[in-house]
Amino acid sequence: MAYWEWGAPEAAHVIVCVHGISRQGRDFDVLAQGLLDRAQAPLRVICPDVAGRGRSDWLKDPAGYQLPTYVGDMLAMLAQLHGKAPITTLDFVGTSMGGLISLGLCGTPNLPLPVPVRRLVLNDVGPVIQWEAVQRIGSYLGKTGRFDSVQQAADMMWAISTGFGPHTPQQWLALSQPMVKPLPEGGFTLHYDPAIAVPFRSITEAAAREGQAAIWQAYDHVTAETLVTRGANSDVLAPATAQAMTQRGPRARIIEFEGVGHAPTFIADNQVEAVASFLLRPTAIHEKPRSGAS
Repeated sequence: MAYWEWGAPEAAHVIVCVHGISRQGRDFDVLAQGLLDRAQAPLRVICPDVAGRGRSDWLKDPAGYQLPTYVGDMLAMLAQLHGKAPITTLDFVGTSMGGLISLGLCGTPNLPLPVPVRRLVLNDVGPVIQWEAVQRIGSYLGKTGRFDSVQQAADMMWAISTGFGPHTPQQWLALSQPMVKPLPEGGFTLHYDPAIAVPFRSITEAAAREGQAAIWQAYDHVTAETLVTRGANSDVLAPATAQAMTQRGPRARIIEFEGVGHAPTFIADNQVEAVASFLLRPTAIHEKPRSGAS
């Protein structure tokens, strides 16, 4: 599994940013730089390419493209990072699928984490994912296509990603460039293994409902201070689910971004500031690391 590393390689404060289902770690370029610009102490920002995406290897068996595999990969990555330079403060940011991976890490008791996760940002995702959104994502997932130029690929991705909210043409092109790779015969295709869609398309509405209970259970075990960032027009994270997340488990705080659906990209200044102020706020003297599930 490849990952992108920002900041000081020896920094004891590590923030891991995990992307959505068809995305890759370069999605967090602007956020990573924004965090470093605002940090008052050395900081490492780690942005993995989840298996099958970006620069990471593709799995031989598509059945492995599921949350348990991804959580295991994150544990292995954290162990490697901790071996290189000890981690004393660990935070996670997860967008959509990346949020579910983060929940698996933070909400499963007794995992061999270097330290408990201190703060968690769940970006437009929660234990209940609207079935209509699952169907929408399934309609394009796995269709990696062929494009004559990066711009043509960017235009196609914009057609299915308007929920990301307003972006300038320059911002969208910068976000899109790492999403494509050149083909040997010429032209470009999307970066990911089309087989990531195989287990996704096997999900039924009944199975999705059954899975909600397990994800709620994980959420209820989270001990990290939690922030939920939500696109006000999201079709993935319903307002009722977000509200329930403030009442149970870590009792998350919610910030909504107007004019945005699924999912905020953390490129707009107000989005970067919201995440940075949460993650970089000094730990109070009386605030002890929480023990237990995470």
